[in-house]
Amino acid sequence: MSTNAADPLVALGGLPGVPDAVDSVRKAVDRVYGHRVMRRRSNEITSEAALRGARGSAALSGADWALEEVRRRTDFGSEPEARTVGAALRLTAEAGQLLSIWRQSPLRVLARLHLVAAADAGDAVGRPRLAGESVDEPLIELPLPDADEVAGRLEGLSRLIIAGGSAPALVTAAIVHGELLALRPFTSHNGLVARTAERIVLIGSGLDPKAVCPSEVGHAELGRAAYAAALDGYVSGTPQGMAVWITHCGKAVELGVRESTAVCEALQRGAA
Repeated sequence: MSTNAADPLVALGGLPGVPDAVDSVRKAVDRVYGHRVMRRRSNEITSEAALRGARGSAALSGADWALEEVRRRTDFGSEPEARTVGAALRLTAEAGQLLSIWRQSPLRVLARLHLVAAADAGDAVGRPRLAGESVDEPLIELPLPDADEVAGRLEGLSRLIIAGGSAPALVTAAIVHGELLALRPFTSHNGLVARTAERIVLIGSGLDPKAVCPSEVGHAELGRAAYAAALDGYVSGTPQGMAVWITHCGKAVELGVRESTAVCEALQRGAA
């Protein structure tokens, strides 16, 4: 992530195709927020979006369960896929508790997210990995930055978030998501943490304050191959590659909107 502009995230918002993606996302979000069901039953939509978002994030991390299986299960500690789904559910629940901390201390939030995802007391939990520590993230096959590079880039990302600025929420969310996937700063659960951080930015920015636009649903629907290919664009650092990643994240948000709109319609029909 590099640019000579005074506000790097604003500059990224001007990449080819990105302004259109930002506008399209905003219009989609406005439509679902204007749905008549949202005015009366928004808490139900939020709860359903959280469940579906967690399912989508888990699917991208290799636990592609049916929604009803996620809904009915109570034991998430028995085998690897169940633990992944359980971690995704815990992270989704935790995200809303961390909004006020994010803008002041994003690294503290990321550490907390990893602690929640890992749900154990190992000495690698809740901190960036050290030199020589391996990473368990099978979906992402990119070269792994060393621990010193991770530390420096996390500090840079933290400074950008704390400084704020006028960049569109989609751009900020996509960059946070992409940077965490590229760095894989923890020894495990990096994908789940990165997608939760994207959720936090979208909610905290005011774009989706009620958390009813689960981008994780869209990322899962677009597929793991498209997700990895778009991330390659981010890692390339080229304007075209960055634009591909940001617009991919925009499509994911729009698909999340579509999912929640369908829930609204089902509730309106009395079928949910």
